[in-house]
Amino acid sequence: MGSLEPFELERQNVMFETASPEEIVLWAWEQFGDRLAFGTAFGSTGMVLLDVIQQTVPQITVFTIDTGYLFRETLGLKSQLEARYGFEIESLHPRLSVSEQDQKFGEALFRPNPDRCCWMRKVEPLQRKLADLDGWMTSLRRDQSDTRKGIGILEAYRTHSGRSLVKVNPMANWTRKQVWDYILVHDVPYNPLLDQGYPSVGCWPCTQAVGNTN
Repeated sequence: MGSLEPFELERQNVMFETASPEEIVLWAWEQFGDRLAFGTAFGSTGMVLLDVIQQTVPQITVFTIDTGYLFRETLGLKSQLEARYGFEIESLHPRLSVSEQDQKFGEALFRPNPDRCCWMRKVEPLQRKLADLDGWMTSLRRDQSDTRKGIGILEAYRTHSGRSLVKVNPMANWTRKQVWDYILVHDVPYNPLLDQGYPSVGCWPCTQAVGNTN
């Protein structure tokens, strides 16, 4: 868990309930330095947090997982963000390309075994990245789902290899309305697929539009 003991984590959580994302980002940078990174899949809340980071501590590493199945709109947004903010977003890649995976496990593994496909193309690259970090920043919000309504702004996280680090959720107590108000006021880029009924945008084989959710 870096240098934080459980009681320190709890104490900071209480303090951060009334803190701004900027204050939380600054604290995380002071705590973890270059062993802190923000991982994003380019959702709407992630775009707000990316803008906050760029205005507050632009030195923080930003990464995404390029599964090989990203929508072209997502890749276009990545390029747009890099041009706007003047930095490179690190792309994590699976050990196997899509064609190599098809040859080894059969074509379109996401159909017969989506969990295995997700593990190889998303989970395993993330776990490799987390092995080098003490702080992992995300854009999770409590109002996104029932499974997330209890998340802390700071959480102890154990990697699959057994390492402990701190997961930092600066946007945990924000609402969807706050997110979109920020995007509109600050003219923050976002994935155009969100205007086409996609509630979230991941890999194209496993993502479907369900109606306008903005």
